[in-house]
Amino acid sequence: MARVRSVADMTVVLFTCAGQRVDIVSAFGRAGATTIATDADPLAPALYHAHRQALVPRVADPGYVPTLAALVAEHDVALVVPLTDLDQEILSIARADLAPALVLAPPPEVCRTMSDKYLAHAFFERHGIPSPRSWLPAEVPGDARYPLLVKVREGFGSRHIYRAANPDELDFFLRYTTVDSFVQEACRGEEFSIDVFCDLQGRCLNAIPRTMIQSKGGESIKGRSLQDRALIEHGARVAETVGIVGPANVQCFREPDGSLPVTDVNPRFGGAFPLPLAAGSRYPELALALARGEPLEPCLGEFREGVVMTRFFSDLCLVDGDDGALVPFAEELPSPLAAEPGTA
Repeated sequence: MARVRSVADMTVVLFTCAGQRVDIVSAFGRAGATTIATDADPLAPALYHAHRQALVPRVADPGYVPTLAALVAEHDVALVVPLTDLDQEILSIARADLAPALVLAPPPEVCRTMSDKYLAHAFFERHGIPSPRSWLPAEVPGDARYPLLVKVREGFGSRHIYRAANPDELDFFLRYTTVDSFVQEACRGEEFSIDVFCDLQGRCLNAIPRTMIQSKGGESIKGRSLQDRALIEHGARVAETVGIVGPANVQCFREPDGSLPVTDVNPRFGGAFPLPLAAGSRYPELALALARGEPLEPCLGEFREGVVMTRFFSDLCLVDGDDGALVPFAEELPSPLAAEPGTA
């Protein structure tokens, strides 16, 4: 495993679009960071699991980046971590405005290409990465293998995806969908996700495959870490070819012919973040080390196999505080049953 020193001076990390990502914010806190969670929604649960919180404008607001820059200056922030797809490209473009904090995101062109699933497919094909056959709606050939998927080009959470069993259904769904879409052949094999983490030069430090036992709304809720050398090396190669900086999630299938077509690369921490964390990824520690300028060496395959994750809903109750701001109702915030990997 890469060697990282303990945090003596409490590196300050600012999370954007914190939303429900209590798992990530809490993990960075346990790794030694001082955490600041931001969101436009005062009911975002992750706000109340950080050391500090701040309400900010929505990402499309002209004041969004200046507000974040002011927080960086006020709190001496060393690392900015976007937690959703909503503002990755915005923050990547605004690196200079957020300096001296490190923005944990790839270059803007990488964010832009990976956010458009059809452009991502074209990128994969150009760079020799297997990807399911895909077309723009007017270009679907007669020999396309059904079932076909009508998929939104820019979106998340498995929204606006329709499965067409024949040409008539394909025509119907292309008329029915309300978003800019493309068409992709459905894969026939087992689906896997590979959680990767790369350094500032784009070297993959680790890649942790997991099975997709069950998903809801495009997010894995049950899975198992898997020591599969082909998947590990595939995830690392894809991440380095794409140009990932920091975390990403590579989604692929193992087809009957043994190929590993990639359907998505999401350049952020995956929805199933607790599983690679419990398997020993130490991704928060690696991110903090990057923020401190420490050298890191790849440690591909260094994680525990057979760690099973099963997720569940939790809750947080709030009341009005003395100053009118919402504060947690309970004296102690709810936390996962296993606050650290291997503990109960």
